[in-house]
Amino acid sequence: MERRVVITGAAAITPIGHRKDEILDSLVNGKSGVAPLREDDLLSGYIHSKVFGTVGYPIAYDFDRKYRKTMGPVSFYACQVAKEAIEAAGLERGFLSSGRVGVAFGSTHGSPTVQRDIYKNFFSRSQSRFSSIGAVDYLKSMVHTTAVNITKMFGITGRVIASSTACATSSQAIGFGYETIKFGMQDAMVCGGADEYDTTTVAVFDNLLACSTDFNATPHLTPRPFDLRRDGLVVGEGGGAVILEEYDMAKRRGAHILGEVIGFGCNNNGGDLILPSPKGVAEVIRLGLENAAISPDQVDFVSAHATATKMGDIIEAKAIHSIYGDVPYVTGLKGYMGHTMASCGVIEAVITLYMMEKGIVAPTLNLEEIDERCAMIRHVTKLHEFPIKIASVENFAFGGVNTSIFIKKFE
Repeated sequence: MERRVVITGAAAITPIGHRKDEILDSLVNGKSGVAPLREDDLLSGYIHSKVFGTVGYPIAYDFDRKYRKTMGPVSFYACQVAKEAIEAAGLERGFLSSGRVGVAFGSTHGSPTVQRDIYKNFFSRSQSRFSSIGAVDYLKSMVHTTAVNITKMFGITGRVIASSTACATSSQAIGFGYETIKFGMQDAMVCGGADEYDTTTVAVFDNLLACSTDFNATPHLTPRPFDLRRDGLVVGEGGGAVILEEYDMAKRRGAHILGEVIGFGCNNNGGDLILPSPKGVAEVIRLGLENAAISPDQVDFVSAHATATKMGDIIEAKAIHSIYGDVPYVTGLKGYMGHTMASCGVIEAVITLYMMEKGIVAPTLNLEEIDERCAMIRHVTKLHEFPIKIASVENFAFGGVNTSIFIKKFE
């Protein structure tokens, strides 16, 4: 028997705020979280793009040292949002350790700042530098560091799914968590993703000529999803987590239900590893709709992946139109904060939940003149009061991995 899956906790650390009221304030007032790239003695002088979606505020971590010692910056983000989401859901420690709770969480590549220090010391040809490589540095930098640090901090003994599929990482984590509960393998899942600030990530996309460079002097004006003047993505940082739970259990314990995950689609383009595929994107939307058992005209809002690259936005707009026409509102949330990499899917899902609760649809920031090649969908250019009942969150990653998640407002 397939079980219903609801969301009972959510939290995010983003370039536009940490708490729900901060994030909503940024959406309502059009505040950008993009700032100048930090100076870096290793790489910044060689990078053309000088902007970054930055978490530019302090975060008060209150983790015990026994937990901190295996954490790089990415795990601090992950454990903080997991902590806040678990507290919001009201899950007790005994249940977390029962074996009926699992973790689906990931990052792009662990902690790049820790990895950089390891390699710098290893290749220094100095015995003293080599000996400074810490015994726990691998635990900080390994690709599943976020997932296992969460299990350690909260004593979670269920299954671990450590997705690492670039931009689709955290949306896959939500989807895999949803399927795990739906088919009875766990009763609750901590799902999400995180990525930390590091200039090496910018360098990768900069070398691919995919980064924004025209707005280095005015960071708040980029990225520009679907806009005629868009000139590439802006790399960002952050983390997000949602608690997924089997509906009957959540109801029995009187949990506050934020929304219901009703569908998930995931596929691969089977071809180009960088450029999105119109066929692949359209197909993953169809898969998600079929899984949710709903028709396209029931979807009120689409959170587009919309990275503000020249071709990516056109391909996505055409794919959205091929399924939905111009019916649902479409917003590219990366206009506010850049591309937060592995965390983008969960952050965009959390923000969608916030908009559902408040009854608003935020516009795509910096969308001033819609590119006519993207104009066939229902763009949001100003704040709307609107009761979102069913929303889709779309994410597409290098490697050709595509995802669509469908979330229903809980009545």
